[in-house]
Amino acid sequence: MPIRRHHVLLVAWTVLWFLLVEPSGGFSWHYLRQGEELLFSGQADGGLSLYAHHPELQIGPVSLAVARLFDPFPAHTGELLAEATMSGLGLVMLVLVGRTAACYYRGTGTNHRRLQQRLLIAGLAFIPMWVEVSVRFAHLDDVLALFFTTLAAHALSRGRATMVGVYLALAVDSKPWALAFAPLILALPRPAWLRTALWFAGLVAIAWLPFYLGNLDTVAAARFTIPNQPASALRWFGVTDPATPWWDRPAQFALGLGLGTIAVWRGRWPAVVLLGADARILLDPSVYTYYTASILLGTLLWDAVGQKRLVPWWSWIALAALYGGTLLVPSDSARGFVRLAFVVVSAAYVLLWPTRQSRRPRTGAGGGHGRSARRRERALAGAAS
Repeated sequence: MPIRRHHVLLVAWTVLWFLLVEPSGGFSWHYLRQGEELLFSGQADGGLSLYAHHPELQIGPVSLAVARLFDPFPAHTGELLAEATMSGLGLVMLVLVGRTAACYYRGTGTNHRRLQQRLLIAGLAFIPMWVEVSVRFAHLDDVLALFFTTLAAHALSRGRATMVGVYLALAVDSKPWALAFAPLILALPRPAWLRTALWFAGLVAIAWLPFYLGNLDTVAAARFTIPNQPASALRWFGVTDPATPWWDRPAQFALGLGLGTIAVWRGRWPAVVLLGADARILLDPSVYTYYTASILLGTLLWDAVGQKRLVPWWSWIALAALYGGTLLVPSDSARGFVRLAFVVVSAAYVLLWPTRQSRRPRTGAGGGHGRSARRRERALAGAAS
């Protein structure tokens, strides 16, 4: 994969943010360490009984298995390596989104330099929030969920149906809320739906069923609650419960899946991730800043793939509203309203606002573009990333 100028700029931008945030980073890394130690231990509250005894560890088994890779190192060194690795995955995701856009617009005469510029501008907004989740909070589970979702979107653009199901399953096996991105399966050709859905369901079952069968009290993990913070958008719906209402998690999944399905039906699958993340921050009782990383991945996919404007406005609107608002808006109630307004406006825009989509040219006689055309298309995909 060739190194482009915008790659170098994004690497430098990531290193700068890493150095700024790392001294105060690793806020939640101890949960990963605790979880992986319990999972691979013979303790009564570990192994397949992990989630039954520790429902607060809302971390998928794939994430705990990956966290195990850093266990041989001294605690501080392992944490630092994990943060650096997670930061690097953000750069890989930017490259993947660029290649996804190139594949999506292949054969439409898209100017790859404009695509590079769009990716650079959106990436400058994405990286600060990615460092928030990967370094400041060190949430390996959220990082892996978003990374595998990006791989799923890339596989979708290349028509690799099986891998779409595999990557989406790995995302859910890393963090359960990634289930909201499952409507990406519906963007595949209809004959591939069943096979992809079976791969998805099978791999999710392989990861999670052993815990439920090993200890039936694991179902309690699904009912784990967190405080309903004053700055949550839930407050604007009149929800004043001190902790997560019983209906909240199912509603998050239903709203995310429903909006994503509508997006696919409207021919706008690049909006699925943004809509799933919108559902999360709209109905989640907590307001941690690392939640915004999923929104920024959603706006990145929409700005790079879903529309062709040079300036990726939504990435910067999301950064200003959800991250800047946290820092600059003094009132909890006002911050909750900003979250609510962003979700409503962004969801309405990606679902309803007219977009200009380039039509792929029909193949010529003989059903192909020819060898030289295929070489040009491959070059476009490489250059755009």
